[in-house]
Amino acid sequence: MTYRNILKGCSIIAWLVIATLLASPPAAAATGIVLDESTLSPVPGAIVTSAAGVMRADERGRFEVDQPGPTIAARAPGYLRAQTEVSAGQSVTLALTPFHPKAVYLSVFGVTSTTLRDEATGLSQSTAINALVIDVKGDRGLTPYRSAARDVIGATAQLKEHAPLMQDFPALLAELHRQHLYLIARIVVFKDDPLADAHPDWSVRDASGKPWRDREHLQWMDPFSHEVWQHNLDVAEEAARMGFDEIQFDYVRFPDAGGLRFALPNTRGNRTAAIVGFLQAARARLAPYNVFVAADIFGYVCWNLDDTAIGQQIEVLGASLDYISPMLYPSGFTWGLPGCTNPVADPGQIVRRSLAEAVQRTKLPSVRFRPWLQAFRDYAFDHRPFDAAAIRAQVDAADAAGTDGWMLWNPRNHYEPGDLPHR
Repeated sequence: MTYRNILKGCSIIAWLVIATLLASPPAAAATGIVLDESTLSPVPGAIVTSAAGVMRADERGRFEVDQPGPTIAARAPGYLRAQTEVSAGQSVTLALTPFHPKAVYLSVFGVTSTTLRDEATGLSQSTAINALVIDVKGDRGLTPYRSAARDVIGATAQLKEHAPLMQDFPALLAELHRQHLYLIARIVVFKDDPLADAHPDWSVRDASGKPWRDREHLQWMDPFSHEVWQHNLDVAEEAARMGFDEIQFDYVRFPDAGGLRFALPNTRGNRTAAIVGFLQAARARLAPYNVFVAADIFGYVCWNLDDTAIGQQIEVLGASLDYISPMLYPSGFTWGLPGCTNPVADPGQIVRRSLAEAVQRTKLPSVRFRPWLQAFRDYAFDHRPFDAAAIRAQVDAADAAGTDGWMLWNPRNHYEPGDLPHR
């Protein structure tokens, strides 16, 4: 029997009901709310991720998702991410735990060294450290694991030096999570000597058209190259799949040198569009994993009204990122600040004023920032060591500003427990 014959015997109202059901069958939906686990108050604007895509909770922390799939996840700056199972028609509550990462950095060599890694993880027992920033692709293109993304692009074959590889890197990450450590994957983006050797047509050129090298004699990739974007997003997705809580892009900028050649004219508009475009692509690619997305910026980017000639314009970065991480090393402020000609003599002032400037210019809440702080000997002024007092001054300034924690940089991966803040 056809639908036409059935409808002949129906009333007008019944016909309308049946027609409506046939035209648009009801979608399975789930509703929910995102709450602060400590206060049970709503988390407005929380990012909600499901099989249906990504959306934001409303000002009351509520959301509705059509055909959500088996799980729903959520995250918000200032909290740990969370996930829960869900069934169609179910109402769910996602409780986010307040959390502010206080991290130390481990290079590829640091995380693969049992000694350095154990020293870093041991800091969580006696100090405020509760997080690690780990190189997934470091300054020289090295990875601490056998990367399928690096292999397929040809970068692994071009390595000029090698680091020990972890045989089961995801298992290491799981163990670090069991120690209640928040894990941040640092990915160096456009500084990539092995990738330049593998694909020289994607690299930055000097005025004569030859491959350009920086002061460390390392090559850079053209930030306009979408092939380079794609490769770095492949690496980022590897990191997300392995279990990192956050993906942090470093060297997400143009080289700070003049007279270079790129695929497009080297204008401020083109540069900022390229950097924002890459970060937007990263956010879209990583959306299914509910990982936080962050990027490192020069300290002076907080102050310069232009893009510092590297494509980093602070006002346009926030929309693509969960966190902005300015590198507020006093030694890096070689020109000082107004009223501060010797930054290493007052490291807290550098951090305090730079964060205030960043918040004022972007109109973002301070929890959207997590600064890099200096835990290494000064190289620009009087070569003083950055001891407990210098580190404490920076940490206090970041905490007072209400940032989402802070990160300590030491290229040697050596951190004296007595120099670090305690719980």
